[in-house]
Amino acid sequence: MLDKSPKYILFGALIALPLAGQSANYYQTKTPYHPQQSYSTYEAPPTGFSPVYTEMVARHGSRGLSSLKYDLAVYNLWKKAADEGALTHLGNGLGPDVLKLMKANFLLGYGVPGISNPGYGNETQVGINEHKQLAKRLVGRLRGFWHSVGHATATSPRHIVVVTSGVDRAVDSGAFFTQSLVAAQPRLAGLVEYPPAPAPYPAANPVVQPDGTNRFLLYFHKLAPVTDLVADPADPYYATYQDSLAFQDYSSKDADQLAKQAAILANPQARSAGQAVLRRLFTKGFVDKIDQGVYTFANTGTFTYASDDGLFTSTLTGNGKTTIKSLADAGSLLYELYSIAPAMTAEAGVDFKPYIPKASAQYFAYVNDASDFYSKGPGIAEKGDITYRMAQVLEDDFFAEVDAIAKGDLSHAAKLRFTHAEIIIPFASKMGLKGVLQQVPLAGMYTYDNNPWRGEYVSPMAANMQWDVYGDGKGGLLVRMLYNEKETDFKADCDGAKFAPTSHFYDYAKLKTCYGRAS
Repeated sequence: MLDKSPKYILFGALIALPLAGQSANYYQTKTPYHPQQSYSTYEAPPTGFSPVYTEMVARHGSRGLSSLKYDLAVYNLWKKAADEGALTHLGNGLGPDVLKLMKANFLLGYGVPGISNPGYGNETQVGINEHKQLAKRLVGRLRGFWHSVGHATATSPRHIVVVTSGVDRAVDSGAFFTQSLVAAQPRLAGLVEYPPAPAPYPAANPVVQPDGTNRFLLYFHKLAPVTDLVADPADPYYATYQDSLAFQDYSSKDADQLAKQAAILANPQARSAGQAVLRRLFTKGFVDKIDQGVYTFANTGTFTYASDDGLFTSTLTGNGKTTIKSLADAGSLLYELYSIAPAMTAEAGVDFKPYIPKASAQYFAYVNDASDFYSKGPGIAEKGDITYRMAQVLEDDFFAEVDAIAKGDLSHAAKLRFTHAEIIIPFASKMGLKGVLQQVPLAGMYTYDNNPWRGEYVSPMAANMQWDVYGDGKGGLLVRMLYNEKETDFKADCDGAKFAPTSHFYDYAKLKTCYGRAS
């Protein structure tokens, strides 16, 4: 997965950043999606086996900013510098570019068929296309299978089950994906099925969820009493609910985890990286005032933007919770704009690369990865599986679908799930993927030298895991896993389940045993 050659840039004492171990731009979990392997190069199935089922879980496509946070805080910083005449020639362009980005996010999705609620958090044209192309490739690699599904008799139709987290960008991703799937194979149109949401939750005062929604399965990091309370220990979602609450408590209250988060930006390297960014944009005296704590900034203020046709207007006010109190803060927030801009080329058309030196982009990519590693990745060894135990429900669902095929229930041809990075990341850990589930002891610190975990590999935009199931017509089943469309091994303990030592196909019965599941 990672290049281990000795090509490094040493940025201080904490980490050595590999030049070849990441993409050249360092967008991490905001990296626009690209398939990691062409399906024309996939291993051919063993003789006598043909596809009988496929399933997937995918992150939503590339999106805009999630809310009015980073952009407004950075704009307020820039505005103060502009008022004081403290801008460099390069810095003069930052404010207008931030405003372009803000306007694009205020209006994001307006006039785009399939986007119901324009504004922050929506998919961009890049993201929409990611899922349309992902669907086309799914058809392409299993063309004969989809042809047979589309021609199944009316008395024994096979359904394509679509489930989402219920959040707009995940719902929209599912819609764009299935539209593309049907466009490629029109006979599938009547086979798409959105199952009823789990209910009733909470039992005493049920909150009705739209068909095709399953928050327990695809939003398990934020289950809440008001919508998801599971009081009965016998309920199949009780453990998921409890694991979600435990994770949320860990995220907001665990002293060790919070200390790691604070240490990431408190490191002197973060200050140096931020200083390198700001001194290109502002005068030394202005930068020094931020460094000394004389100036602080937050995402405060109210803005209004209207669409060009005047038919849609959006007014938003910042909540003041996103702050710039140090050079590290400022550099980190500018990095957030830098990393989201590639997703918004059609809507904003801004390029933040000139504002962040490559070495600083590298460092803040590490900051982003380190924060995600501790908050939702493998995390601290002594904390066990607190960050990914809640993904058990998704693992169960993947196996349950294949179990049905093994028992002869072919009613489902496919199950397509659409979700978020906060689900994909713990699921990759739960599955024990090689190079993903490597925790760091509390006494240590996650660095690029001691750990292969990278956000751009584990969960870029539209990240996905797919299982293709092949049968021999005699009860034998094989499973091949694709991770971001690359043939990928299951956890190392399961190597004995491979059909052949170098194969990417696994005997399903042995795979189940390897994951501790009853036959």
